Amino acid sequence: MKHGKRPNRRQKQIIHKAGLNAENWLVTKSLPTHLHLIHRYGSDTKIIVI
Repeated sequence: MKHGKRPNRRQKQIIHKAGLNAENWLVTKSLPTHLHLIHRYGSDTKIIVI
């Protein structure tokens, strides 16, 4: 399993616009068109299209 990093300000805004709480998600991969997230306390993963 990949280890995530805390999202920066721009990523937090994208996560919030997707309807998620940015405090509960960690970023595993940041691409120009996608943001790969993993839940901080569980094993849920999400991909947000920017």
